[in-house]
This record gives sequence, structure tokens and C-alpha cells, in this order.
Amino acid sequence: MPNILVKIPANTFDGDARATLARRITEAAAQAEQIPDDPRKRATTWVMVEEVPAASWWCGGADVTRQMVPCLVVAHVPAGVLDAAARTRFVQQMHEAFAQAFPAADARRVVTSVMVHDLPDGTWGVNGALWTLPDFARAAGYAHLQHLAA
Repeated sequence: MPNILVKIPANTFDGDARATLARRITEAAAQAEQIPDDPRKRATTWVMVEEVPAASWWCGGADVTRQMVPCLVVAHVPAGVLDAAARTRFVQQMHEAFAQAFPAADARRVVTSVMVHDLPDGTWGVNGALWTLPDFARAAGYAHLQHLAA
């Protein structure tokens, strides 16, 4: 049940590419978190894509958007959902989602920065209530954590 905030330079992913990006990010998160292929469970994965003016992107003090497309991901997940292997897979698949959704006609290189934040148990509010890992396991259906959902 991640909340994934994405920032991309404006006008780099058109509407179809943004939709593809959101779907691929959702799929990558679901695989890493072991969320079943059930639309109700997948709906717990929220992705927000925000375009930032290209002039706002600076890498090493320089505007590099003519050579590359910097993409930023901040993912919030309940602590205890991702182990080291799943976290590695999550980061790799996030980068692949951008590379696969990026328009083929654009010759620039896609570069990603992915930050995964584990939110401590009992610090994430959902619909006015603080949830714990068993609540998330029930809602998202994490295959590896169903023993907590009972």
C-alpha cells in the first residue's frame, strides 16, 4: 500500500506515456510488495505524477535536461513490508518503469532517484484512523504478510 510521489520535467512524458508510467509504477510496487492481482487490492497503491518546469531541475548546479531526463520518486511504504531483496527489486523496477514509458523518439537518457521511506507502525493515518501493519496486510493483501491479517 505505497503512496508514490513522482516528479518529472514538464513536457517529457505525454498523456499516454504518463498513463503508462503510472501503470508500470503500480505494477512494480505490487510485485515488490506482493500485492495480488486484484483491482481492490491494487487500488491501495497510489501514484501521483507531478510535472515540474524543466528550468527547476538542477544536477550538479547545471541544467542537464537537454542531455537527460531526471525523474524523482518518493515512495512511502508501511515499515515491515519490504525486505532488502524486495527493496532492491522495487528500486530497479521503478527505474525500468520510467525507461519503458519514456517516448522512444526522445534520445535523452532517463535517470532516476528513488527514495523509499518506511513509515513506522502506527504512524500512517487512513480515513481518520491510525493503521498498523495487520491493517495494511488486510487491505493490500500482501502475500507474505497474510499471517498478520488473521
